[in-house]
Amino acid sequence: FSSHPVLILLNFKIQNIQQTTMTKTERVQISLHAQNLKNVAGAFKGTSDPYAVVTLIASEPGVQPKILGKTEVIKNNLSPHWVAKFEVDYDFSKPTRFNVGIYDEVKKSENKSMGNALFEIGEVLGARGNIKAKKLKKGGTIFCRIEKAATANSGTFDFQLNGFKLKNVDGVFSKSDPFFEVSKLVNAAGGPTWQIAYRSETIKNDLNPKWKSVSIPLSQICGDNKDEKVVITVKDWEKSGKHTPMGSVETSVNGMLNKAKSGASFELKKKNKSYGNVVVISAKVEGEKVNPAPAATTAAAVTGAAVATASAVEASNANEPTLPITPVPVPTTPASTSFIPRPSFIDYLSGGLELQLSVAIDFTGSNGDPRKQGTLHYIDRFGGQLNSYEKALTSVGAVIAKYDHDQQFQMLGFGAKYGGVVQHCFQLGPTPEVRGVKGMIAAYRNTFKSGLIMSGPTVFADVIQVAASQARKKQESLKRFGQQAYHILLILTDGAVSDIARTKQALTAASTAPLSIVIVGMGSADFSTMQFLDDFATQEGIRDICQFVNFDRHPNKIDLTQATLDEIPDQVVDYFYSANIMPLPAVHGSQLNLVADEYNEEEEIQLDLNFNEDGEITLGSGGVLDETGYGDYNAVAGVTAVAPAQASAPQAYQPAQPYNPASAPQQ
Repeated sequence: FSSHPVLILLNFKIQNIQQTTMTKTERVQISLHAQNLKNVAGAFKGTSDPYAVVTLIASEPGVQPKILGKTEVIKNNLSPHWVAKFEVDYDFSKPTRFNVGIYDEVKKSENKSMGNALFEIGEVLGARGNIKAKKLKKGGTIFCRIEKAATANSGTFDFQLNGFKLKNVDGVFSKSDPFFEVSKLVNAAGGPTWQIAYRSETIKNDLNPKWKSVSIPLSQICGDNKDEKVVITVKDWEKSGKHTPMGSVETSVNGMLNKAKSGASFELKKKNKSYGNVVVISAKVEGEKVNPAPAATTAAAVTGAAVATASAVEASNANEPTLPITPVPVPTTPASTSFIPRPSFIDYLSGGLELQLSVAIDFTGSNGDPRKQGTLHYIDRFGGQLNSYEKALTSVGAVIAKYDHDQQFQMLGFGAKYGGVVQHCFQLGPTPEVRGVKGMIAAYRNTFKSGLIMSGPTVFADVIQVAASQARKKQESLKRFGQQAYHILLILTDGAVSDIARTKQALTAASTAPLSIVIVGMGSADFSTMQFLDDFATQEGIRDICQFVNFDRHPNKIDLTQATLDEIPDQVVDYFYSANIMPLPAVHGSQLNLVADEYNEEEEIQLDLNFNEDGEITLGSGGVLDETGYGDYNAVAGVTAVAPAQASAPQAYQPAQPYNPASAPQQ
């Protein structure tokens, strides 16, 4: 590519003609496993047989909760790794929560609860390795992993396996009860990890088992690469849940297809000794659609990718063996002549992309006296109600914060005087960055104690230039370490921009940075002149990075965040894809060092599940968590309100004089 931004954009558009327009939602897949669950079977009744039920929570009016399904039952196992997966739509701009309830299956009696945990999809995708862990009230930890779901054109893989002359590992007076697992290699938080894609039924007392035919989505076992390594492991089922390995073999889908054609078998090995054979009776791929001209090199196949061996699987009795290999992610810049299928937003998140946030707040005099109730900056220090600025700040900030690991955010202001000079970009708070949403609220409120004079005019150019510069520097800095970052600037303003020409210049310069800009108009001003923000990028032929939203037109929090953030995923992918920057492999870090969230009673959600005799589960009541409200200051800032002190009537606000916090009631 030429380095000229217009030529880059033109080439990107030509490449992307045949690409399907991205939707606002993406399909994701939920995987679960647990560790060290409490045994609730009862005295002298053995070990619990856990399974999980996943329920999608309703978060806004008109939406009903839904049971997504249940996992298989794992017999006598307090650290189950369930094979069942659950699919759900993911929307970056609004919360999607689901409850995981774990139950001990009790035959001919009521199933016993082993614990519940509430997860939010964005929080899991924003966590390192797309894995989140939570401790349960009754004991144990539940792990949730989220990844992109299979595409509709992946096809299915149909196969059948038989065992032949398997070695008995069950002692002299009995025979082994074999079952097999097929595991695929995935990049998880701890590096490459063998994840079980399929587990067969158990054949009792048989060293020449004939397992049932299998039909699973091709993507579930190998993605879209039929040469991807898979491991077939045969185990002897044990009532204790500690199943004994009977050998394993490393192969691929193509390897299984070839064995089915040739009639040859796989030799199972354990510690380099033969443990019998596995015969592929049949194998075929159905319904696969091949993508046109795939790239020869992708970020998932870069130099330094880990080499896995079957011995890593047989070395552990656990359901989720983990390799001790950590790949070194290397950004891929393919040749301009290659056709590269457009990645998705989730592809970049899975590669460890961090979203970083800067907030710029309008302190011009048109906002009114912040001490007077009804003005835009009025702070209700005792009633606890959030003003419009705080509502926008906390709702949008909370969504983006899920994807920033260090939770450090920049707070800026514009349109106020300090020392008699109008400042179009100044720092809020004593530090360059603040921590979390609580820190943002504190920095905003404390600004009114800093001696500023609310002034004017309304100028965006300076904060845009600062954000674009920081976005470029951050991305270049992280690039050296094989990481990626993207910046979002949230501008909150009560009036139309004063200098449209200079704003256009700033937007043009910023369009080549890893940056999106969301401008939220506060109050009842006439924002019609802000229409140029929606048309400017198309007219000038630059990347569209800006979105304007009128706060008053959106009645609740979810509606506001959807309006302000729904374009961000497309803008993120547009930036990286137009620059030929592909998603990275999953971030490295140790899953063994993954810190589980402590049990939080406030996250308990009321669910009344009915377990029918035929195995069907229905929802009687509950499963609703209304997230349309903004909450109050005490909930956001984590403080306790105090009784108001006696205060004199507020003085008239004089824009030409410094705001004196001593004249207003103190918190």
